[in-house]
Amino acid sequence: MAGSREVKASWKGGMTFECVGRKDFRVVMDTATELGGREQSFTPTEIVLVGLAGCTAMDVISILRKKRQDVTKLEVTARGIAADDHPRVYTDIEIEFLVRGRGVDPKAVARSIELSETKYCPVTAMLNKTAKISTTYRIEEA
Repeated sequence: MAGSREVKASWKGGMTFECVGRKDFRVVMDTATELGGREQSFTPTEIVLVGLAGCTAMDVISILRKKRQDVTKLEVTARGIAADDHPRVYTDIEIEFLVRGRGVDPKAVARSIELSETKYCPVTAMLNKTAKISTTYRIEEA
């Protein structure tokens, strides 16, 4: 089916699952000990945040490179804020960008984040339907 994506999760005992996707890429998913897990890998909600941070990071660095910005480091932190009525459901997500480089234009950074949020990142598009996502950025001179 065009435009579809598939992953499979295989139980590995306890609350551990190995997830396999395209080209046999793998990630292990576990949960907290109080929920029966061993806390040896990402929880399901952390995997959502990993997808969001990774997706936006790829977009932003790609756009900044096309704009010929001299970026030497990019870090993206995605933080989920739990709902009052459910500790593992994020209703607010904060994304912080740290951009380090030489002479990086703040307008270029802001525009690249905006384009990621509104046009490129499918994870942001999916999460925007259920959570409020806010972004901040900081630029450090290299």
